[in-house]
Order: sequence, then structure tokens, then C-alpha cells
Amino acid sequence: MIKLKEITRALENLAPLSFQESYDNSGLQVGDMEMEISGVLVTLDVTEQVVREAETLGFNLIVSHHPVIFGGLKSITGRSMPERIVQMAIKKEIAIYSGHTNFDAVTGGVNSAMASRLGLVRQRILSPLTGQLKKLVVFVPHDHLEKVRMAMFEAGAGHLGAYDRCSFNLEGTGTFRGGEGSNPFVGVPGEMHQEPEIRVETIVLAHQAGKVVRAMVDAHPYEEVAYDLYPLENQYEQGGMGMVGELEDPMNEEVFMGFLKERFGVRVVRHSALLGKPVRRVALCGGSGSFLLEKAKSEGADVFVTGDFKYHQFFDAEERIVVMDVGHYESEQFTREIFYDLIMKKFPKFAVRLSDTDTNPIKYF
Repeated sequence: MIKLKEITRALENLAPLSFQESYDNSGLQVGDMEMEISGVLVTLDVTEQVVREAETLGFNLIVSHHPVIFGGLKSITGRSMPERIVQMAIKKEIAIYSGHTNFDAVTGGVNSAMASRLGLVRQRILSPLTGQLKKLVVFVPHDHLEKVRMAMFEAGAGHLGAYDRCSFNLEGTGTFRGGEGSNPFVGVPGEMHQEPEIRVETIVLAHQAGKVVRAMVDAHPYEEVAYDLYPLENQYEQGGMGMVGELEDPMNEEVFMGFLKERFGVRVVRHSALLGKPVRRVALCGGSGSFLLEKAKSEGADVFVTGDFKYHQFFDAEERIVVMDVGHYESEQFTREIFYDLIMKKFPKFAVRLSDTDTNPIKYF
């Protein structure tokens, strides 16, 4: 039997919780990480109907994109829909896990699914993350260089774009004197010692830093390991909000909107003024993407596909770009397939099902 913590680990290996926005509440909403899971129901939103659907199937885990506990609950009395959903899930012993803006912020996540649906090539993150990288520096005796360096790489360090096992290595001399009770790997307690060492520098993602440091210390021969961990301001190009890519063959704006409607299965596209120019470069963001409009313009995108644009925000297109609003639910609908494929790839014989419940609260006449 598979435990809940195994499934959450698989999800967070792609989209770490540290990637979520500060206002968000991704992660386990209801449940116990040690509980055994009978099956997974995947949905965009959690509603009371979705919980009943999971119960009918005999599944005790719901994986959703939108968190059921978002604005915070001060009481659970059943007066609001989130309170009723939490009550129902607890009573029926059904866990709820949500992957929200952390899945918006990774290559292979929500925006990648949108871009791939449109057949965009040369895809890249529109607004890369910052503050997610650290530099790890450690000093290693020559004979243990390869062992320590490989331990760090295998724990996740050393990735730089399409490259891995990246490091910088510089020879130098370390000095130390062991105190009372010490058991130095080289040298004699109470005597000054000099040792030829290699300074090894490598890159590590912030959420993996603890794991990498532990692996490095375990592989290092010294009783006390000297290392430094520095925060970096470099952009992390493999993570961030939005996506930009290009159509292999340009389309005029009206043809592209028809293509967009067909590929996303939407009835309506709200848009700003058409500019009479061919569409080649496309920027997009699942959910509410108006905060990325200026970034889309600065990247030279011809159109910006997203949801939840307000009336006055359409003016901000300023005849430099065409905003195309397909709707919040419609832009994120493919997130379910991301969860489904990820869980099935990791646990191929496990019961996973896409919810049959239409959770879109917006209807069209």
C-alpha cells in the first residue's frame, strides 16, 4: 500500500512548496502523511460533490490545483463552503492535497501545459524566480575530492540550465589545530597542521540545500567540516511565472483566436483591440495573469493569453500587444493531466482517476 507522504514527495519533486507565492497555501490541506492511500481523485477545485465522488469510488485522496483552505479558517462550523468541505473530508477520512502556485512556477507545470497545447517552440519562463539559488563552498582534502563532490551532485547540487555536475575547484592550504578531545582525520591534537585542500564551489536550489549539505558532510572525512552557504540573487531560469514561446508558423490574430478556442475548448475569448499584425511570439499565464502584462510586452510578445483580466486592465495593452482572456478555469484546466501523469508515472499500478465533476463556477449563455 502506498502512503500519502510518498505521493506528496513525488508531486513536490517537480514543484517544491518553496516555489509557491507568499499568499498561497499549497500542500496538504487535510489528512495524515502516514495514512495509506486507496486511490487518488484528481480535480482542479475541491467541492462537496468532488468529496462525494471520491467516497463513491472508494478513494481517500483528492489532489487539486486550487487549495480548499486559502484565506485561512478561524473556525470550522460548516457556515462556509470551505468549512463544509473540510468537515466532510475529515468525517470520511479523505485527505486533500493541493498544488497551486508552485505548479504554476515550474517548467513542466501549468504554463508548460498551456504552451504545449498551442504547439509553442523555444519555450522559456516569462518571469524567472529569484532567491531560489545558493552557492555551497566546501574545503576537501585531495584524496576525498571525488567522493565528496559526487555526493553533492547525487543529492541535487550542480545543476545549471541544461548542464549538471557543475562546480569550480581551486587548490589551497587549510590550517587547523585540534583541541582537547578532538580526533582529527590528519594531524595531531594540540599541534598546528597544514593540509593541501581543494575549495569546491557548486550551485544548489534553496529547498535542496539541507539534503546536499547532509550528503556532503557524510562523505567528508573531517570531524568538523568547514563549509559556506551563500544566498544568490541570480535568476532561476527553470522556474517562475508565465511562459513565452513561438508558433512555428505565424497566424493572423483572428485565425489565432480561432485556433486558441479550438485548442482550449472555449466558447468565448475576451480580447483587447486587434493590431493587424501576425502572431508569432505568444506569452501566457494560467489563472490570473494581469501582473505579467508588462513583462509580456517587454519580451516582445504579440499576444498574451491568460484569465481574469478586469475592464480597465485591457487599456494597459496600449496597442503594443493583444490581451486574450480565455477564463481562469479554462487556462488551468490541463493541470489535472499534469497531476495524473506524474502520479501514474511514479506509481503505474495505482488507482488514479480524473474527476467527472465540472467545478467551473462560471457558466456561459
